[in-house]
Amino acid sequence: MQINALDTVFAMVQLKPVIGCGNCPIRHNAVCAECDADELAILERAKSYVTFSAGARLAEAGEPLDHLSSIITGCATMSRTLEDGRRQTVGLLLPSDFIGRPGRANSAYDIEAVSEVTLCRFERRTFEDLVRNTPHIATRLMTMALDELDASRDWAVVLGRMTAREKVVSLLVNLARRAARREGKTAPEKSFTLHLPLSREGLADYLGLTIETTSRQFTALRKDGLFEMLSNRELRIVDFDRLVIEAGEDDDGGVIV
Repeated sequence: MQINALDTVFAMVQLKPVIGCGNCPIRHNAVCAECDADELAILERAKSYVTFSAGARLAEAGEPLDHLSSIITGCATMSRTLEDGRRQTVGLLLPSDFIGRPGRANSAYDIEAVSEVTLCRFERRTFEDLVRNTPHIATRLMTMALDELDASRDWAVVLGRMTAREKVVSLLVNLARRAARREGKTAPEKSFTLHLPLSREGLADYLGLTIETTSRQFTALRKDGLFEMLSNRELRIVDFDRLVIEAGEDDDGGVIV
């Protein structure tokens, strides 16, 4: 199903723009983070909101992507499917993450809503004009792209060189840091509750592990006292510093290889 058809299917969940840019929950982390009042007013006139149900395709690899969007709430996955049907999740999209790329008409990946997802979106041509004419948007988009590149390089080390245990712990550290940034914190607290955006099967797919291996690692880490399971999707991190050490990071936050 192409994204144009999906727009029609989910037209009934189009939202009225009741969230103002000034009080948006992702305001200080999204592509608009550096915009001034006048620029925010322009964005207000150009944006729209839409909500997709869990399991909906937000984009399909190789198909036109008519809107560029920021995730306001929810979680989505980016994946690539090989010709023989094998599928690899290559990215998690969480609140404030950006979907699409100016200057590229088609999506490079399949993007699927893991939970109900609400997007703040812009028609492609309109947003490309905004990038050309609004320096704060252009510079922020570049910063986000470079941050994503660094994160992708770090994740390549995780997938290519780390043990199954280190992979699971590294993912928890990554999710914790992203959650802290969304809350305006420089780092996670020593002890805190962490929400897992993916099921155990989804985590295994993202880590390149079997679900059995992933489940065994979660059990072992829980028994070792690194966290407490509150539910299938909620865990309590007992000591974040210890978790970082388990992930194989050095004192500067870099991965030891």
